Amino acid sequence: MDLSNIKVEELRAQINEEKLPRHVAIIMDGNGRWAKQKGRPRVFGHSNGVTSVREVTEGAAEIGIEYLTLYAFSTENWKRPATEVEALMILLVQTLGKEVATLNKNNIRLQAIGDISKLPPRTRKALLKGIDDTKNNTRMTLVLALNYSAKWEILEATRIISDQVKRGEFSSNEITADIFSDALSTAGMPDPELLIRTSGETRLSNFLLWQLAYAEFYFTPVLWPDYRKKHFLQSIIDYQQRERRFGKISEQLT
Repeated sequence: MDLSNIKVEELRAQINEEKLPRHVAIIMDGNGRWAKQKGRPRVFGHSNGVTSVREVTEGAAEIGIEYLTLYAFSTENWKRPATEVEALMILLVQTLGKEVATLNKNNIRLQAIGDISKLPPRTRKALLKGIDDTKNNTRMTLVLALNYSAKWEILEATRIISDQVKRGEFSSNEITADIFSDALSTAGMPDPELLIRTSGETRLSNFLLWQLAYAEFYFTPVLWPDYRKKHFLQSIIDYQQRERRFGKISEQLT
């Protein structure tokens, strides 16, 4: 859908704030291709993608989304060229330094999921500072998935629960879906009801495999650095036009 001649206000007017997803997750894809199209290095795409993060975060907070999770860096991303990885880590430090004040201004709390202990010390320090500086904000929670892998997360949850069984906190027969969810890094958060992936790719890429079991998927060909508040609002409109049955039939929902 061409949104070039549509105003943000027109899209917002179409959104039913009584039917919002509580949690939206986004796979931010296409930075490298966007830069390549312009004859620039891949990091140029990543740096321009920061504007998209800002716009989408503001747009989500403005309409009342409670949780927004952004897939920022996967465990597989360490396989990229060392220069790109190093540039990404530096960009993260710089972005956190600049954006925390904006998060506080908009009453947005920062959180992170993933094995952040493996991040470079400077990056981890900036991330933890951002989390601490915004911990009292209540309007929305922005979650960055950093050094994240759903398979890693599920294995970690399995180890945690195994240790709990060994300590006699409960038996293996008493393990429930709620107990498993509480052992994940997203414990305390609602599962995402909507997953958005940019750039035209249509796979999950090892992202929130447990949590996305009942999510609606929205794929767009727009490359991440071109993704704006308008595109995000359009994805919410599309989501609200879908019928979420959770195994029931349509007649049971009326």
